[in-house]
Amino acid sequence: MTDAPWLWQTGDREPPPDDAAAEDLDAALVAEPPHPVNWNLLTAEQAETEWIELNRWVNWLRRTYGLPASIIPPYWHRHPELVWELSALNLHWLSAYDPDQHGSAPFGWHRDFADARNRLHDWVATSGTRLERDRPTRQTAWPGEPPADPVDEVEITDRDDDFITFVIDDVERRRTAADAFTESG
Repeated sequence: MTDAPWLWQTGDREPPPDDAAAEDLDAALVAEPPHPVNWNLLTAEQAETEWIELNRWVNWLRRTYGLPASIIPPYWHRHPELVWELSALNLHWLSAYDPDQHGSAPFGWHRDFADARNRLHDWVATSGTRLERDRPTRQTAWPGEPPADPVDEVEITDRDDDFITFVIDDVERRRTAADAFTESG
C-alpha cells in the first residue's frame, strides 16, 4: 500500500503543499511519458499507481464535462469494459495535451471524445450499472459452456470506500499471483 494516504482521496483535493513525498511522487508520475496501459499485465505496484491516476482523471473528466452516470457511473472501476475505454481515453487526452503535440491535437481528442461518450453510454446500458445500484456485467454462456453465474444488484452507498476496497483487493490479487508464479520456478 502507498505511504501517501492523500492518493486515495478521490475528490478534487490535492496533497498538502508541504508534503515533500507527495510532491516527489507527483513529479515522478508526470515525468513519465504517456503509455498504453495493459491492465492484464500490470504488477501490483503498477496497478495501484494506474488505478489512482485513472480515478483522479475520471473524476476530473466527469466534473469538467458534467457527465451523467449514464456515461460514467460511480462503479466504473468494477466493469472492465469501462476501465479499458476510460483508460484509452485518458491516454488519448494525455497525448493530445502534451506540450510537444501539434496545436490541433485537442480538437482531435474532442472529436474522439464524442465517439467515446457514445461507446461509454452503450457499455453502461449493457452492463446495467447505474447511479445508485450496480451489478456485474452479465455474461452470455455459449453452447457447450457452463451457464453464467447469476448476478445480484448491490446498492451504492459509498463510492470512494468501494473504490479503495476494490483497488486493495486487486493489488493483493496481483501480489498473490506474482508470488505463486515466483514460487513455481
